[in-house]
Amino acid sequence: MAEEVKRYSPSGERVLDVATEVFYREGIRSTSMDSVVARSGVSKPTVYVQFGSKDELVAAVLRRRYVQRREDLRQFLSEQTGPPAERLLTVFDWLAPTHAKKGFRGCPFTNAAVELPDAGHPARAVISEYKGWLRGKFTELARRAGRADADELGLALLMLVDGANARMVVDGDRTAIHEARKIAARLLEVSP
Repeated sequence: MAEEVKRYSPSGERVLDVATEVFYREGIRSTSMDSVVARSGVSKPTVYVQFGSKDELVAAVLRRRYVQRREDLRQFLSEQTGPPAERLLTVFDWLAPTHAKKGFRGCPFTNAAVELPDAGHPARAVISEYKGWLRGKFTELARRAGRADADELGLALLMLVDGANARMVVDGDRTAIHEARKIAARLLEVSP
């Protein structure tokens, strides 16, 4: 599990910052290590000492995103005061501002999975871990809400989030996460 982000030198952090932005905006495969080196202002040997390879850099970028998102959601949920069933829906509220941001191109983890089909790529483990965590968070919240179908509901809500991300990628639909929330609300009313 990606419990914490590895600490890098200031130059390594700069490389991570640049790679995070460029991999997401321009794509992992279309971004060369030379481009990351040039944009970060860090020497190529330093980049390879810090990360070892582009594959490991991609995994480090996603690991840092995962840890940050986990902390952000933990903080967000700690500020919610509604009943447990409503907390399931607030996860969609937490996601909504990101979906509304200019430059949002869908879930960075899903996008990376599409670009990295090799199951052995080090980033694939981080991607699976992130998606498993989000499903687990929905499942946990469903259990706290007294739902007998918590496991099923966790998967269904993750699929709604993934669907909203797909709508953004396919059609630029920045409202898809709001529609997913509405569907989730109906699902919570209808499900046992």
